[in-house]
Amino acid sequence: MTTNDSGSAAKPPAKDPWDLPDVSGLTVGVLGGTGPQGRGLAYRFARAGQKVIIGSRAADRAQTAADELGHGIEGADNAECARRSDVVIVAVPWEGHAKTLESLRDELTGKLVIDCVNPLGFDKKGAYALKPEEGSAAEQAAALLPESRVTAAFHHLSAVLLQDEAIEEIDTDVLVLGEARADTDLVQALAGRIPGMRGIFAGRLRNAHQVESLVANLISVNRRYKAHAGLRTTDV
Repeated sequence: MTTNDSGSAAKPPAKDPWDLPDVSGLTVGVLGGTGPQGRGLAYRFARAGQKVIIGSRAADRAQTAADELGHGIEGADNAECARRSDVVIVAVPWEGHAKTLESLRDELTGKLVIDCVNPLGFDKKGAYALKPEEGSAAEQAAALLPESRVTAAFHHLSAVLLQDEAIEEIDTDVLVLGEARADTDLVQALAGRIPGMRGIFAGRLRNAHQVESLVANLISVNRRYKAHAGLRTTDV
C-alpha cells in the first residue's frame, strides 16, 4: 500500500533555506540614519543599488547626511521616512528607542521593521549588556508596534567599516531573528545585497537578547586587538 493509498498526503519538499526573495525593488528607510551605524547601513545599501531614505528628528539634518553620503540617498524626518519606506531599520540610540517607536506607531503599521539596537551600558570596566523589561530591544519594539512585522538583525557590524568607501566587501554574517519565515527571508536577502555579507536565520525574537548582548563582547575584542571584528557562522 502506498502512502497516498493509506490516506495521508505526502509531505512537500523542505524549502531551500537559501532560496531568498528578490528585494532589489524595496525602499529601505533608516531611522537614526544620521548616527554612525545608521549612516553606514544607509551607505552600504545605497551603494548596492537599494533605494534608501535616511530619517532623523530634523529633516534638514537628515538631508545633510544624505547629501554627504550620495548614491541617491534621500533625507526626511522620521515620520516621512517611515511612511515612504517598505522596510524600516531602527538604528537609534537605546536611550531614545521606546520614545521614537511610540511616536511612529501609525507610520510603521504594516511595515517590516528591522531592529538593530543594542542596549548597552558603559563604565570603567568597559561595555556591558542591559536587559530591557521586555527581554530585548527587539521585543520592546514588537510590544510597541503590534501592527508591524518586527525582526532583529545587523547588530554586529562595525560602523567604521560600513562607512569606509575604500572597502569593497564587508566580511561578516548577519544573525536574523523573527517570528515569520517570510519576514526573516526578506531580511536575509537584504543582508545579501551587501557584498561579502550573508544573512543567517538565528531564531525567534525571544532569542534576541543574547544577540544584542554579544556586541559588548565584540567591543572588548576590538579594544584589545585594535580591530573591527564581526561574526562568521561555520558549517552553514
